[in-house]
Amino acid sequence: MNAAWALLARDLRLALRQSGDWLMPLGFFLLVVTLFPLAITPEPKKLAVMAPGVIWVGALLAMLLSLDSLFRQDLDDGSLEQLLVAPAPLPLLVLAKVAVHWLQTGFCLVLLAPVAAVMLFLDMKVLPVLIGTLLLGTPVLSLIGAIAAALTVALRRGGVLVPLITLPLLVPVIVFATGAVQAAAAGMPVAGYLALLGAFLVLALTLVPFAVAAALRIAIGG
Repeated sequence: MNAAWALLARDLRLALRQSGDWLMPLGFFLLVVTLFPLAITPEPKKLAVMAPGVIWVGALLAMLLSLDSLFRQDLDDGSLEQLLVAPAPLPLLVLAKVAVHWLQTGFCLVLLAPVAAVMLFLDMKVLPVLIGTLLLGTPVLSLIGAIAAALTVALRRGGVLVPLITLPLLVPVIVFATGAVQAAAAGMPVAGYLALLGAFLVLALTLVPFAVAAALRIAIGG
């Protein structure tokens, strides 16, 4: 645990020094939310219906932008090899790195969700449900994306492959997250949707760190 906390603190310090790496996805998210009404329709009622899907697709694309750098910087400076041979369990170290990625992108997107909801005329009574789906779903995006980032870390232009590997696996998260917000807007129960998202998160937290650790060993040749 001490090694994982040290790695988490180190990556957070590096993220604060390289603010462009986490500001770019957030700027992209706001750009998507801003341009969507201009491209489709400015009518508030239609935008309110499409708002959950727009916000979630924007969040997904924004997080994909930063996944390629999850392990690549460590590979470039040689610290990734040190992680592979460290006495600490590699899945625990992977979980620390994924947590930093989520704090940089997913958590910041949660904070921007009210702004996006206002811009798309989403009913404020469903805002808590939207935030709940983002809190449960965005960590799953980071975890699943980490598998693709690990598999392609040693490839040139591997970032092009990350969305192709990741997107099919994330379709259920998008479907249930947007369905929860739409159900809340219609006055229907949302507990089932949130329970499924919570189950996805627990399953990802349990299995993905081991899958990422194995992928890193395969990619680095260890």
